[in-house]
Amino acid sequence: MQTELSKQLGLEHAIFGFTPFPAVAAAISRAGGLGVLGAVRYTAPDDLKRDLDWIEANVGGRPYGLDVVMPAKKVEGVSEADVEAMIPEGHRQFVTDTLAKYGVPGLAEGDAVGWRITGWMEQVARTQLDVAFDYPIRLLANALGSPPDDVVGRAHQRGVLVAALAGSARHARKHAEAGIDVVVAQGYEAGGHTGEIASMVLTPEVVDAVDPLPVLAAGGIGSGQQVAAALSLGAQGVWLGSLWLTVTEADLHSPAVTRKLLAAGSGDTVRSRALTGKPARQLRTEWTDAWDDPHGPGTLPMPLQGLLVAEAVSRIQKYEVEPLLGTPVGQIVGRMNSERSVQAVFDDLTRGFEQAVDRVNRIAGRSDRP
Repeated sequence: MQTELSKQLGLEHAIFGFTPFPAVAAAISRAGGLGVLGAVRYTAPDDLKRDLDWIEANVGGRPYGLDVVMPAKKVEGVSEADVEAMIPEGHRQFVTDTLAKYGVPGLAEGDAVGWRITGWMEQVARTQLDVAFDYPIRLLANALGSPPDDVVGRAHQRGVLVAALAGSARHARKHAEAGIDVVVAQGYEAGGHTGEIASMVLTPEVVDAVDPLPVLAAGGIGSGQQVAAALSLGAQGVWLGSLWLTVTEADLHSPAVTRKLLAAGSGDTVRSRALTGKPARQLRTEWTDAWDDPHGPGTLPMPLQGLLVAEAVSRIQKYEVEPLLGTPVGQIVGRMNSERSVQAVFDDLTRGFEQAVDRVNRIAGRSDRP
C-alpha cells in the first residue's frame, strides 16, 4: 500500500491515522502508517510537550504528525466570557431540564469541564505549534480550513508538509491556492465535523480539482477493500479516525462508550449540531434527539453551542448516563465490533487490500492466481 506520498514520508503503508490518544498515534506509526495526534484538547503547552516526548520515545524512529484546530475566521478582542454572555437563558434552561429528566448529577467541586472554547481559539493553536515545531513532526493538519500563511511558512521552513480537510472541491481549491501540500477529502460518512458529499463522489472530484497535489480519502473507510477503492479513485492514501476508537491502545475512559461503539451499526449515527453548533457525525442518543427535536429551542451557532453544553457533556460522561452518552464517530462504526490492537487492524487492512487488488487483477485478466 505505497504511493508517491507515502514514500515521500517514509511510510510502509499509505495509511494516515488521526487520534487523540498518544499511544494509538505511536502504534499507528510503528505499524507502518503515519500516526497523527489531535491537539485540540491540549490547552496547556506543557501537557502537549509531555505527550510528544512520550511519542518520540515510543514511536521507534518512525514519522508522526499533529492535527490542530485553527478556525478560518478569527475574531479579535473577544473573550470566552464575552461569548458565553451571548447564550440565551432559554437554552440554558433547556439543558438544565434535560439533565434533570435523566437524573444526571452535578460535577463535584474541583471537577474539570472536559471541553471548552479555548481549545478552538487560534492563539491556543499557535502555542501548540510553538511546542510541536521543536519535534520532528512530518505532517501538520488543520481541521478547520487552511492555516494562516505564516503557519504554512513556518511548517515549510522545517520541512513539514501541511494538510487541510475539505468537504467539497471548492474548499479543496481554496486549500491549493493557500499553499497546502495535502488535501484530505472528507466525505459525509466521516465522524466529527463533516460536509454533505459522500466519499465515492467527493474523492475523485477533489483529486481532479487540485491535481497534481496529493489527496487523502476520508470518511467511511475501515477495510482494505475500501483502501483499494480510495486509491483507485486517485487518492494517494487514506485518513482514518473513527476506526481507532475501539483499539486496545485507546483510552476512552468510559467502558459504556466502548460498549455502545461495539454494539452500534452503520445506521446508528447522526449528523447533528448538538455538540458544537456545526454539523458533526456522532452516535445517535437521546441527547442528540433532544437537540434535533423541532419542538425544542434548537442549537446555537459555533462556538455558543459548545460553551452551552460543555459542562453538561462532562456530567453525562462522568456518570456514564447511557441514554445520553455518545461520541463523535463515523458510519464505519458498523464494522467496529471487536476490540483489537492497532497492529491487528493494520493486518486486516493490508490483507483486505491485497485481496481487493488481486480481485481486480483477475477481472482484468492480469493475475496468475487461480
